[in-house]
Amino acid sequence: MAYKDYYDVLGVSRGASDADIKSAYRKLAKQYHPDKNAGDEKAAERFKEIGEAYAVLSDPEKRKVYDQFGHTGQVPPGYAGPGAGGFQGGDFSGFDPGQFSDFFQGLFGQAGRRGGGPGPGFQGAQVNLEDLLGGLGGAGQGRRFVQNVEGELQVTLEEAFQGSDEVINVDGKRLSLRVPAGTRDGARLRLAGQGPGGGDVLLTIRVLEDARFDLDGDHLTTSVDVPAPVAALGGDVTVQTLSGKGNLSIPPGSSGGRRMRLRGQGWPRKDGTRGDLYVKLNVTVPSQLTEEQKELYRKLRDLG
Repeated sequence: MAYKDYYDVLGVSRGASDADIKSAYRKLAKQYHPDKNAGDEKAAERFKEIGEAYAVLSDPEKRKVYDQFGHTGQVPPGYAGPGAGGFQGGDFSGFDPGQFSDFFQGLFGQAGRRGGGPGPGFQGAQVNLEDLLGGLGGAGQGRRFVQNVEGELQVTLEEAFQGSDEVINVDGKRLSLRVPAGTRDGARLRLAGQGPGGGDVLLTIRVLEDARFDLDGDHLTTSVDVPAPVAALGGDVTVQTLSGKGNLSIPPGSSGGRRMRLRGQGWPRKDGTRGDLYVKLNVTVPSQLTEEQKELYRKLRDLG
């Protein structure tokens, strides 16, 4: 069976963190989601491939086995590592791992039906099927459902800031919801009456880390590169904010590491106002100087 490079499928390195893997999965899952690519078989196949890669790399036990034995396509007989006992863990949230590739089935076997991370249908949320279904009864008995379902929904910092329309899958049922603008990490959303048997779906919002911004309370922090002449003489630079692009006036004589503030460019507050955006200055010089530039820098150096 052909080897599958799950890291390549998600476009991450082998040393990628859990947050990097989640972020990559979420971005790709949205891009290739069947709701956005109706009738596109290639997109559907790509979507399934993305879900398979995430199911393995988001689960520490499966990832360990994949890293160790993936190239062989088979776990050695008698292996007593995390694969023993069926990779107990979460579930695939409505996605049947039996649809995964022969490579997945050969490496994990039927264990995949009990272990793994969130499946593509839930868009990053996590639901435990044992709690969701309540188990199967004996002969003549139907399925027994609990009243409420709890899970997590991951959104990017930008989506939390602007608001986001999401589609999740709970027990084979697609549910649409709106993440309000200005949502914070840990916020709870309730879909009343949308769970099995008329119960509620309770979602905890998890805001993913952003490479550009840090959020602390109502305030955001970012950085901007400032050319050395602008830092020395003053001038304007463009700063990326969550609302777009802003202008920052650099005072003469600014040094690297200085923090400046853009008022009202931070996180939304309940009263309709916003916090501030703090910008750290990174003073830069050209990596390759012309002879004229070198001469000017020599004169500046000699002037002390």
